[in-house]
Amino acid sequence: MTDVLGVGVVGAGFRSGLALAAERPGTSRVVAVADVDAEAARRAVRERHPDADAHTDARTLLDRADVDAVLLITPDHTHADLACAALQAGKAVFVEKPLATTVEDCDRVLRTARETGSRLYVGHNMRHMPVVRTMREIVARGDIGTVQSVWVRHFVGNGGDFYFKDWHAERRCTTSLLLQKAAHDFDVVHWLAGAYTERVSAFGALRVYGDGHRRAPGTPKTAGWLDPDRHWPPRSQRDLNPVIDVEDLSLVNLQLGGGVLAAYQQCHFTPDYWRNYTVIGDEGRLENVGDGSDAVVKVWNRRRSGHAPDADIEYRLPPTTEVHSGADPLLMAEFLRFARDGGATDTSPVAARMSVAAGVLATESLRAAGEPREIPPLDPELVAYFERGQC
Repeated sequence: MTDVLGVGVVGAGFRSGLALAAERPGTSRVVAVADVDAEAARRAVRERHPDADAHTDARTLLDRADVDAVLLITPDHTHADLACAALQAGKAVFVEKPLATTVEDCDRVLRTARETGSRLYVGHNMRHMPVVRTMREIVARGDIGTVQSVWVRHFVGNGGDFYFKDWHAERRCTTSLLLQKAAHDFDVVHWLAGAYTERVSAFGALRVYGDGHRRAPGTPKTAGWLDPDRHWPPRSQRDLNPVIDVEDLSLVNLQLGGGVLAAYQQCHFTPDYWRNYTVIGDEGRLENVGDGSDAVVKVWNRRRSGHAPDADIEYRLPPTTEVHSGADPLLMAEFLRFARDGGATDTSPVAARMSVAAGVLATESLRAAGEPREIPPLDPELVAYFERGQC
């Protein structure tokens, strides 16, 4: 490995701006970008990584000796195969969440990481969001006692724009939006509760976007595909993906280890876009109001009657205009340090697998009229390997 870490980026789509945080003079630089869309790869090089080379085949990028670490920022269903190939090529690997779209593929990636000794990192950036870290610190201090329950409401206000106009709307690419979006939330629930999901039951439906206007098969998204001010109400959306077979409304009940109970709700046609977490312990509860620059985490730990909008303690987060409240640069900094030196990280491949497992089995339950599903355990040897750290 050279003094300056060489980074390869696979995927030049909407989320690929994350790779800008890997451009760190004297420390790391992007040397290659690959995308099956040649023009997208060239555009990424031209606009963001002028010193890099453009490729149309990820395999040629993985063959490069000057690529020490790889960022996989591609559609969900491609993660597992690309991750295994990159690990087998001896690269340190960053996989955008979710780790994969099936439990079996998650386990395959983890086994490959252990067999090759290559370092694996999963991009659960919410572990670096100030609102989540604040809640985690409150729970860890014992300010609300021992966690007994977690409730999550995810209002996806731009759902029609972001998730029903491209591959996100297709089961073959995502399994479900309950996995694609909720992988974040299940990971946060697990992190706050200190336990993984063991059993799930879910209901859901395609309530709004199923009868919306579709663009013709084989045609790309229109130039104005993202316009939150114009695309309201939700049924006024135009040019939705030709195939839509995922749900836009989901409700999940989860039983976690140690008896913790959790509930998760996701809606893609709300007027607002944010997440609300409520964590209830045996000595109080916390709740966030807002999850960006306007976020406040409130703690109630004194008994009273009636609604109390003024909490006993309030934590107001500093204002920010950065995407994901500045989590992405922190996430990338942790990965680059890990790629070079190994060691402990706030993200976890095991936790990433368990969040996928919760989403996949919840989806199975949802499509089986709420029939409960058990989460398949992970091989204890894999758990032990990743708990020891990837040195």
